[in-house]
Amino acid sequence: MSPQSQPLKTRLKACAEDVAQKLERMLSEDPRGAEQYRPPRLLEAMRHGVLNGGKRIRPFLMIETARMLGYEHPGVLRAACALECVHSYSLIHDDLPAMDDDALRRGKPTVHVAFDEATAILAGDSLLTMAFDIMADEKTHYKAEVRTELVRGLAQNAGIGGMAGGQSLDIDSEGKSITEGEIRQLEQMKTGALLRFACEAGAMLAEANAKERAAVTRFGTIIGLAFQLADDLLDVTSTSAQLGKTAGKDQKAKKATLVSLHGIEATRAELNTLITEAESLLAPFGSQADTLTATARYIATRKN
Repeated sequence: MSPQSQPLKTRLKACAEDVAQKLERMLSEDPRGAEQYRPPRLLEAMRHGVLNGGKRIRPFLMIETARMLGYEHPGVLRAACALECVHSYSLIHDDLPAMDDDALRRGKPTVHVAFDEATAILAGDSLLTMAFDIMADEKTHYKAEVRTELVRGLAQNAGIGGMAGGQSLDIDSEGKSITEGEIRQLEQMKTGALLRFACEAGAMLAEANAKERAAVTRFGTIIGLAFQLADDLLDVTSTSAQLGKTAGKDQKAKKATLVSLHGIEATRAELNTLITEAESLLAPFGSQADTLTATARYIATRKN
């Protein structure tokens, strides 16, 4: 059976395993390049934060977008691992007492609980900077201009105008009454930015044309919206055991979400509308888009 014809869950699992194995090799004890030494405790905290399971949706979207566009190369997995490093760093920092203050992540103790707060901060810092090291390496793509675009795109989507800025807006909004537009802005930044970039980066790696790139970037934007809506629904409808993290956090923190604003049924209806648009965007790619289309449906209906 070819990879393209495998069921989605099989492909997701295979991708997650590939990403984990690659990251495990990258997080060996051996320093690389200009590095002098890798402190064992810090390295172990980084490994705890990034090798703790997870669906690896962002790497999967990048890899499958590149594949849909006809580009399959070992460098794609490297770029996907770089993106996962940034995502994992954000989770480590989000879980800190000064942020979301969570003791559970993917069913395991969060990094600051398993180690300590200072080590967790440094582990997140190290994963973030490691991501740019990976992206800038010629093994990731043979063209320097492509690598430069990947680095710039990752920086802009992870920083003040993307994920980090969205987290700041989220913290500032706790306990406050904010508009629907403000909710959508912070969610598109905090959650949506890296999901959108995952798809756009797949097009960058494949050197896709402008029309193709616009389509997959919009698809990534929709995936980001759908992912956050599904997350908000799960927060109010699932248990901590089902989620692998603390349920009901948004309600306890008095965070404004689209679910709290419009209710469960209206949020589910918007999710369905988003998935319909996602499918129409990918229709021109024919059967090559089957996996990404199935991924969009999976994100909207997932249980954890």
